[in-house]
Amino acid sequence: MAAGRAVGRTAGTVPHEWRFDSGRICLDLVATGEPPFRECGRLDSVVPLGRWLIAAGLLPEQTPLAAIDADWVRSFAELRSQLGQLVRAEIEGRPSEAALECVNALASGAPPGIRAVRDERGSLVRELSAAPRCGALLAAVARDAVELLTDPAARSRLRQCEGGSCRRVYLDTSRGGRRRWCSSEVCGNRERVARHRRRAAVRPASPA
Repeated sequence: MAAGRAVGRTAGTVPHEWRFDSGRICLDLVATGEPPFRECGRLDSVVPLGRWLIAAGLLPEQTPLAAIDADWVRSFAELRSQLGQLVRAEIEGRPSEAALECVNALASGAPPGIRAVRDERGSLVRELSAAPRCGALLAAVARDAVELLTDPAARSRLRQCEGGSCRRVYLDTSRGGRRRWCSSEVCGNRERVARHRRRAAVRPASPA
């Protein structure tokens, strides 16, 4: 998956909007449980989870999703919770050993095997080498978190959005490390609008 990707995608007849601009797939998963974005892209059932896995690039397009069931939903919800605790603990400089143990245990599994195959136009595309397994996909996300948190440079760029109603965590890759919001177009724009309204409210009225 390309870091910093923002996606609005409609799969089938049910629209879901997910953003992939946190900088890492593990942070993008955490974001699906945070307000205000969880209302439009919750992963609380089988269909949304399957679509998110494809939108996130964890599963290739056209991957059969019949294997996904309620156990997958519970497992990804638990990983999301543990990742959220672990990442915020690192930002705040405190240990979260239970969450770390959970993420490490999942990361020890093998990620999905992939292969290159020809599509109908003869171009090489990615395909899983076997049917998707929940444990393998959990391992892929957990490994991403381990790689992120064990990289001192990347870890030092973890930020929590300064938006008033946003708790998203993101990787600040901006020059100088001065990024304040998870998205300038969303939370940044919301803050600019609020600032403009505050200024307008205290601006003295023009004389008649």
